[in-house]
Amino acid sequence: MSVIEELTSLLSSPKRIAITMHRKPDADAIGASLGLYHFLIQGGHQVSVVSPTDYPDFLKWMPGSDSVLIGPFDPDKANWIFDGADIIFCLDFNALNRLADFEQTVRDSDAMKIMIDHHMEPEGFEDLSYSDEKASSTAELIYRLIAEMGQEEKVNLASAEALYAGIMTDTGSFRFTNTSPATHKTVAKLMEIGVNVNMVWENIFNTATPERLRFVGHCLSSCLHVLPELKVAYLKVDREVFRQFPIKTGDTEGLVNYALSLKGVNMGVLLTANDEIIKLSFRSRGNVSSKEFAENFGGGGHFYAAGGRSTSSMEETEKRFLELLEENKDKLLA
Repeated sequence: MSVIEELTSLLSSPKRIAITMHRKPDADAIGASLGLYHFLIQGGHQVSVVSPTDYPDFLKWMPGSDSVLIGPFDPDKANWIFDGADIIFCLDFNALNRLADFEQTVRDSDAMKIMIDHHMEPEGFEDLSYSDEKASSTAELIYRLIAEMGQEEKVNLASAEALYAGIMTDTGSFRFTNTSPATHKTVAKLMEIGVNVNMVWENIFNTATPERLRFVGHCLSSCLHVLPELKVAYLKVDREVFRQFPIKTGDTEGLVNYALSLKGVNMGVLLTANDEIIKLSFRSRGNVSSKEFAENFGGGGHFYAAGGRSTSSMEETEKRFLELLEENKDKLLA
């Protein structure tokens, strides 16, 4: 039985379904989750969406966002949802450690775990997988899955808006190399349903606060380091900066892209120390693999976009990072 046939059979009768995504979810993770949510509730399923952490306000306009349970705000309810589910859809991640404090609960759950994702090298925790690392986004995969099940008519406007947001952002507004003809065909179908693309753009990209703009300005003027001899630029944002600027969840989104936007730079990196750990975000172009560098910090992701973490101090992490650049100079200059 194919994955499509098995999913069609599973969803042919009402089930208790939990949908979850990676910690610090982006527009693709939330968009894919809510796109699937609006599809499933039409089948009479009891559906709950659980985010393992909070997510940015600029994503909370999506229809159904008010029904998303932020796990850390009510962990008992989140664990109850996972424990009682017949099916857990795991969207936009392929390793259970991406669920933060809810990793073990999901791992121990008797529910069928269905992974829908486009990242490389899955952990293998799932019972059923619908994965394509060449897909632009998990949101595109959700639409493809629904279409292959022959149920495109159940993609209503609420679902379409969420899926469009996920595809638009994960393709860099359709300019990244993961944008395929199939991506544009999917977007065209979503627009035919009635998605107002200008509204989606405005809600995601034109909602900055004065505090965020001041934070970004400070980072660009005081935290940017350019290494032209390595074709690398990086932003080092330490805890003092976060204490100085009252930013919110999501305010660092896209900051790493400023480093990559410099002429002659093949890799842009963001190091942040807002939490108890150091987070590293990598973006690259050409033949430079972000994923390969992120793996040195216990992370991973896509070839051109990846992330990692360090439990060392900012100074030690930066030193290790710079040593890594020197060791891989030939790859950076290729």
